[in-house]
Amino acid sequence: MERTVQKPPSTLPWYREVSGTQWKSFFAAWLGYVLDGFDFVLITLVLTEISDDFGLSTVQAASLISGAFITRWLGGAVLGALGDRYGRKLSMVLSILLYSLGTFACGFAWNYHSLFAARLAIGMGMAGEYGASATYVMESWPARLRSRASGFLISGFSVGSVLAAQVYDWVVPSLGWRWMFYLGLIPIAVALWMRRALPEAEEWTADVADQGAKPNPFRPLFRTPRLATVNTVLVVVATLSLFMVFTPSGEGMVPALSVVAGLALLAFAVQLGGKRGWLLYVSMIVTLFFAFLYSWPIQSLLPTYLKSDLGYSTGQVTDVLFFAGFGTMVGCWGAGFLGDLIGAKKAYALTLLASLAFVFPVFAVHDNLLVLGCLLFLLQATSFGISGLLPRYIGGHFPTASRGAALGFTYNVGALGGAVAPVLGARLASGMDLGQALAVLTFAGTVIVVLLVGFDVPARLNRLADPGAVADHLAEPSATTRSRTADRPG
Repeated sequence: MERTVQKPPSTLPWYREVSGTQWKSFFAAWLGYVLDGFDFVLITLVLTEISDDFGLSTVQAASLISGAFITRWLGGAVLGALGDRYGRKLSMVLSILLYSLGTFACGFAWNYHSLFAARLAIGMGMAGEYGASATYVMESWPARLRSRASGFLISGFSVGSVLAAQVYDWVVPSLGWRWMFYLGLIPIAVALWMRRALPEAEEWTADVADQGAKPNPFRPLFRTPRLATVNTVLVVVATLSLFMVFTPSGEGMVPALSVVAGLALLAFAVQLGGKRGWLLYVSMIVTLFFAFLYSWPIQSLLPTYLKSDLGYSTGQVTDVLFFAGFGTMVGCWGAGFLGDLIGAKKAYALTLLASLAFVFPVFAVHDNLLVLGCLLFLLQATSFGISGLLPRYIGGHFPTASRGAALGFTYNVGALGGAVAPVLGARLASGMDLGQALAVLTFAGTVIVVLLVGFDVPARLNRLADPGAVADHLAEPSATTRSRTADRPG
């Protein structure tokens, strides 16, 4: 039996270890993520056109990007919990429907506030799509190939961004920015096909459905009527505080509102993690916050920088975004292979460290599109591309029955770093060049993430509260078994 388990990895090419059904599952999830990336980056491409039409300030325009992050924590947790209880496929389909309708609604916006409201819906759907697609694919693929599954999947986002840049070049000059958002209806057809054609994730089926389990990751929040009331109030407080932080309505109160929102989200993390897991939840959120803070200044404000500071035309911006998008895509693919070869944590930290060599040179190039494109390709491959390992990195810390909600909550609370990034970048740009501001944010955030991941801070803290914690819930069964055996007291 042991020879049968070990034979496929040693005698077959890796891609033949993945069955036809597993490839079909992957392609469907990847396609959903392509459309997710397409829908999400639209706002960054047409930000200057929207600002001109609605007369927005730089901070108001940047807050439209942040708007999708305000509701991500809630969408990721709720849709993730649905996936834990009813299946990954249902959660994935609902997420696609939500962000598609939100994108379509953006095309009908009549002012800043209506557009911001539609961005809130996109944020919830995008959050659910990330967690649902990631858990679906990783729980469907062979255990030893799960870094590849993670990296390949996340590459879909960059494919969507490249596609959006090309469509922008075709559509906006002739039809205007609203038609970019009308295309948001396309993913609905994909969602309906997924609902009918796809099997459920194998690991979730074996560990949850076949066991007759009905996990409820939110049970700690609603154990008593009093606790349920308190936590419902906290949901409202956190959402309103974040709304005011990232819109002009909270001007002058941002520090106080940020503390209020942070404390509310911290309370949720502590309750969801429980006595043994709360340190893991909190440290994972902090790590992901800085991961977004280093990556999203460039993702969100690069088109604005190219158009406003460098004076690039629409076609030139599209060309540069092609370099950046393909760099991210190649980085995601490479991350998958490297993660399976040396481990997700080590691959993530080392590649991020290498990315520091390209941060400041990118913003030192002003008049050479080819050189700028090549440097962006390298930066995005080593910086944003390596984040293709994040689903594998996060998911390994949590068991199957709570993985969807845990990944969805921690990732999307951490994603508030992406909401802070464009606003902070815009504010820093008031005292320095926008390019310099983006470089400083990217460099500082990267250094912090290298330290947190490289020294395995979340897992180390988790072992303080739970010495018997499983090292990696997504590892091959034999490895997991060995870990559990080793963790048993003498």
